[in-house]
Amino acid sequence: MKVDILAFGVHPDDVELGCSGTLIASAAAGKKVAVIDLTGGELGTRGTIETRKTEAADAAKIMRLSARENLFMADGFFQNDETNIRKVITVIRKYKPEIVLCNAPEDRHPDHGRSSKLVADAAFLSGLRKIETSINDIQQEHWRPSYVFHYIQDRYLKPDFVFDISAYFEEKIKSILCYKTQFNTTDTSEPETYISNPDFLETIKGRALMFGKRIGVKYAEGYLSAKTPGVSNFDAFIQQVT
Repeated sequence: MKVDILAFGVHPDDVELGCSGTLIASAAAGKKVAVIDLTGGELGTRGTIETRKTEAADAAKIMRLSARENLFMADGFFQNDETNIRKVITVIRKYKPEIVLCNAPEDRHPDHGRSSKLVADAAFLSGLRKIETSINDIQQEHWRPSYVFHYIQDRYLKPDFVFDISAYFEEKIKSILCYKTQFNTTDTSEPETYISNPDFLETIKGRALMFGKRIGVKYAEGYLSAKTPGVSNFDAFIQQVT
């Protein structure tokens, strides 16, 4: 299956927090989108790997994904090494995306930055035909995405560009709330965490409002890009006035 956009999250819920509005908007526009979770989030303070699996499946429906897979690397301890790079290359070649989205190069959780480099390295190496990978003993063709964009999640990073998600912000929040053990919960049977307090969602809304204000819309998601995106005409900058 070829998709237009392949989004990577090191933990289930990273994609929902960082770029789900973009994925929902893109799917609504007819694009095929898929998600790869690198780990099962087994070190999360609340919930279990089983509950995360169910929550991720529920969120996938809201995000209108064509596919979602988990590579089950070691949460907290995975490395940017040949074994894991090959795993990421294999799914990039499987889905042949034009655009890859992944975690920010640096963030509150150390896994985020490490996974960012892992995915970016794999996206480049995936284009080298002498690196051989296969699925079910069938040799894969080399493939390099046109762009790798890094979504901004927790720490404030100045975006290189922002994506208008105004029409889909409520669906973004619904996708986040699929993680019932993690967010917007007053359940005291498990420890309170940085993200479990209902007030945490207000920070998500505040950031989306701030990024939206930069381009004159209500809500937006921010991205970093090592490669400068280009345009062939100024139509890309024209906002529809209503």
